Amino acid sequence: MPSPYRAIFGRPGTKSFSAAGLLGRMPLSMLSIGVVTMVSQLTGRYGLAGALSATLALSAAVLGPQISRLVDRHGQRRVLRPATLVSLAAVAGLLLSAQQRWPDWVLFAFSAGAGCVPSVGSMVRARWAELYRGSPRELHTAYSWESIVDEMCFIVGPILSIGLSTAWFPEAGPLLAGGFLAAGVFWLTAQRATEPVPHRGEQQAGGSALRSRGLQVLVGTFVATGAIFGAIDVVTVAFAEEAGHKTAASLVLAVYALGSCVAGAVFGLLHLKGHPSRRWVIGVCAMAVSMVPLQLVGSLPLLAAALFVAGLSIAPTMVTTMALVEEHVPRSKLTEGMTWTSTGLAVGVALGSSAAGWVVDAAGAERGYLVPGASGVLAALVAFAGYHRLRPRQPAAAAGPVAAGLPEGGPAAAERPDGQPVG
Repeated sequence: MPSPYRAIFGRPGTKSFSAAGLLGRMPLSMLSIGVVTMVSQLTGRYGLAGALSATLALSAAVLGPQISRLVDRHGQRRVLRPATLVSLAAVAGLLLSAQQRWPDWVLFAFSAGAGCVPSVGSMVRARWAELYRGSPRELHTAYSWESIVDEMCFIVGPILSIGLSTAWFPEAGPLLAGGFLAAGVFWLTAQRATEPVPHRGEQQAGGSALRSRGLQVLVGTFVATGAIFGAIDVVTVAFAEEAGHKTAASLVLAVYALGSCVAGAVFGLLHLKGHPSRRWVIGVCAMAVSMVPLQLVGSLPLLAAALFVAGLSIAPTMVTTMALVEEHVPRSKLTEGMTWTSTGLAVGVALGSSAAGWVVDAAGAERGYLVPGASGVLAALVAFAGYHRLRPRQPAAAAGPVAAGLPEGGPAAAERPDGQPVG
């Protein structure tokens, strides 16, 4: 492991909570694609599969920030365990109703309940922020490491989920995802020493973290970005099935995540200067441009190559987003703020997977890649339109957290306690 990564694990407990976070985040890559694979196998209806995946994502988008807000107020252990139990019960109901061929509305009801799954990635990043507050270099490396962990989940998760559901039985992928969620959350919440201290009074005083105008831009852009991810998942499964190799979809999606993983590993080694808002806009635009080759592929090997290149812009953009969240959200609402970006992605995944499912049913898999292409263009447009809200508002001579010797992205330097920007 390169020295910057080795250095961040010098603090006690860091290896354990990051490992627990890895397990707890596996459902992020397994559950949605597992539902698509399961339902498409059982019914042959990609429209229904995409709609159920969208319902799960939309439910997580609604419930996730509320769970994280409670976490900021009451602590991770007291909130995450009951929320996880509710989600696991809904996943079990979804699998049973699918296996028994119950009416569609029952599947939608359980999909909505499964959205109670907590944002484990936000919980782990909040622990890193607590440990390395005031150390911007270490925090940049820690966020980069967690992006690598995210992509490791997306490399392994789809392979396990699609592979088990196609080779064993249709419900196997989502079932294993539920097991990972239970193990990860209960292991993470057992680690009390690194759990961030709740901010009861401060958290209540300022209202929602989404009052921050900068966070609104990040979330709005991530809705379009999430549509890219959701659409690519659904269309790639359909593309592989049309090519006669449905199980290969998991490998192709793993290559997509591998590109992001490689880029995130390199990005964490860099010591970058300048405000992160510029890097963020460049990253969003790079994601949009990378969708163009997908419109031209005609085989699985070419698709895998195109997705690897597309993945190179993901992790650096996500890491930069976390720095911007820290800058635009008060410390007492940091977990909620991070979860709002995940919520934006979840809403986008819901819209993208649903739209892609209908396009695949109507026009075939190759036409389905028009959905992530259009989503990329929309993401770039939103990022450009809101860029002025993310730029430093103070003169260069006084320039915010870096010039003042505070960590780049320190929330107190950019926001008042009510969540509104200074200046």
